[in-house]
Amino acid sequence: MVAVIAVVLSLCAGSAGYAGDSETIIDLWEKAKAPDAVELKGVKLDPRKTAFLILDIEELTCNPDRRPRCIASVPHIKKFLGYARKNRVFVVYSLTSRGTPKSILADVAPAGNEPIVKSSVDKFYNTDLENILRKRNIETVVISGTTAEGAVIHTATGAAMRGLNVIVPVDGMSAGTLYAEQYTAWHLVNAPGSKRQTTLTKFDLIEF
Repeated sequence: MVAVIAVVLSLCAGSAGYAGDSETIIDLWEKAKAPDAVELKGVKLDPRKTAFLILDIEELTCNPDRRPRCIASVPHIKKFLGYARKNRVFVVYSLTSRGTPKSILADVAPAGNEPIVKSSVDKFYNTDLENILRKRNIETVVISGTTAEGAVIHTATGAAMRGLNVIVPVDGMSAGTLYAEQYTAWHLVNAPGSKRQTTLTKFDLIEF
């Protein structure tokens, strides 16, 4: 019995030493290397079963001081919004907890009765977003907005976990740093919750 215990203790000690000598990711931060760029793919969508989600493009979150890359993304979102409406794609907006419909940037403002939901980073949380999409028999969501590591990543993951196909045009998502955008792009097509349902693309690679 003593011999068996000694062997077990020896194995445990060996395992502890193998685990990076107790070094955490913080200790190894400088050794971490970014993976290769993710692949962007063209997609052809059924407009009757597709919704275009515009997340948190508001004065508070999308301005030159806080997120200049968000401002740069607005013309791309605006152009695709026109294309989507022309093809009768269902459009849904979201607000941050402090936003109002009037704070949505004018270039991409809602038209008619296009619905608006209001939540924190996951736009499915405590909103009617899922019901809104289900009533329209939506199967695919095209997600744009800011911030990439906030509303985009969490809402995209929420959509994927509800069985929706998720399309994320990288020229329609933005963040305060390039790293946040890079991480979000990698996460969406690699993380267990989203990778099987998510395609990364650009607006001009989307057809209806």
